[in-house]
Amino acid sequence: MRYPEASSPLSSRQVREELGGADAVIVALDELDAAAISAGRNLKVIAKHGVGVDNIDVGRAALGGITVVNAPGMNSTAVADLVMGLLLALQRKIVDAHNSLLEGRWERFHGPELVDRTMAILGFGRIGHEVAKRAHGFGMRVIAYDPFLAPAEFERAGVERCEEIDAALAEADVVTLHLPSTGTGPLLGGEAIGRMKPGAVLVNAARGDLVDEDAVVAALRDGALAGYAADAFAVEPPVGRPLLTAPNVVFTPHIGAFTDHANELMGMSVVEDILAVLSGRAPRHPVIIKD
Repeated sequence: MRYPEASSPLSSRQVREELGGADAVIVALDELDAAAISAGRNLKVIAKHGVGVDNIDVGRAALGGITVVNAPGMNSTAVADLVMGLLLALQRKIVDAHNSLLEGRWERFHGPELVDRTMAILGFGRIGHEVAKRAHGFGMRVIAYDPFLAPAEFERAGVERCEEIDAALAEADVVTLHLPSTGTGPLLGGEAIGRMKPGAVLVNAARGDLVDEDAVVAALRDGALAGYAADAFAVEPPVGRPLLTAPNVVFTPHIGAFTDHANELMGMSVVEDILAVLSGRAPRHPVIIKD
């Protein structure tokens, strides 16, 4: 077993330089495109230390007989905790208050409470369900959009179902994203952001390319959007991006799954699946290509 010399996330070129004759590789947000996968001359299994596999060319792996596994459901509570932390920090201006106090000032920072406000969850999978539980604990009304779930799933969670994204955007004081990358451009571009309720805030702890970051900057600067919190960015790290200078923002460096508990669960899961594949057994969490 060996670790890469460069810091994660690795580019495709860096992955190619590191793979060598490895039989298995564990990745987080590192780029496993067709070129990187082709460079793994002995590669038999790619393990995602997480859930989303948009950084892995699963189709190319399948063509090469390489199994891809991930660790679904094991970071759900960790990400949900961070979503609520980001939301609270944004709404109550906790970061601004902290910095002000350290600079020797004793200012008052006003912000809204969460009770009786409406949260829209776009993508109601495992993480979305956990976010809903936490939002209910704060006395929020929760609505959700997910085209792949039956209405009964929303009812069981005590959540109102929205059939269209636009309906959710129009009602919500808080919009939080929990969908995979679209692969075809931002889910929320300028027009969609313009349809959000005046004074609403947006939280993105899913994928950076779900939003048009330039449109977010424009909406923040003209006041159409009251705040933006993110743990994921279109370019990571987002050095020099206009988003970093926008008002009313709170950012973290893609640390949603970074709890001791989640990392232990994901690590054990992917190692067990790697050992299964290398010994000729079926893994518990293979990534299946959908037609």
